[in-house]
Amino acid sequence: MASLWRRLAAEFLGTLFLLATVVGSGIMAERLAGGNMAIALLVNAIATGAILYVLISALGPVSGAHFNPVVTLVMRARRELSTRDALLYFPCQMVAAIAGVWLAHAMFDLPMMELGVKTRSGYGQWLSEIVATCGLVLVILGNRKTETVAAAVALYITAAYWFTASTSFANPAVTLARSLTNSFAGIAPADVPMFIGAQLLGGIIGGFVGSRLFTATRPNS
Repeated sequence: MASLWRRLAAEFLGTLFLLATVVGSGIMAERLAGGNMAIALLVNAIATGAILYVLISALGPVSGAHFNPVVTLVMRARRELSTRDALLYFPCQMVAAIAGVWLAHAMFDLPMMELGVKTRSGYGQWLSEIVATCGLVLVILGNRKTETVAAAVALYITAAYWFTASTSFANPAVTLARSLTNSFAGIAPADVPMFIGAQLLGGIIGGFVGSRLFTATRPNS
């Protein structure tokens, strides 16, 4: 296992690049799509899926490539991460996510400090976040001991952008950071607590179901 500082560095860099991609590609897509929100969302989804594949492939062997407090919580619950390490992963992910938003703003000459105004509220949105996060945890648990985990997570998130009403935030660090951008990827700060609550519930469900589904040893091929 890599040293703690290397794992924290990997989590920081991965989360930073993830948010810079989510927000930056959203800004670029909105500017170039000519008002076509379907095209903008498609571009945003493809860019996010692509960067996830790259980041998980590169950084997974170092830190596990969580980039997500819910994933860290699940791994702690499975006793695959110590309490000390989990408590250090959380702020690292949160700070890196905010830094990623600021980096995207800087690249596109936007104000560093701003708040999201896009309303994302209602039962459909909250249910979507439960489903998106539960599915993400199941995908990770089902594939993490194979070479397919990076592709599986990337493809799942790309799909979940489209099949969930919330466009699949599925990550408290991402949600908090996206409340600090008034761009295509933004969310109003008032809507953040319910999103995070739904994500935590989805993570609990995914972790429970996954612990029942994926306990058996995989047969040798």
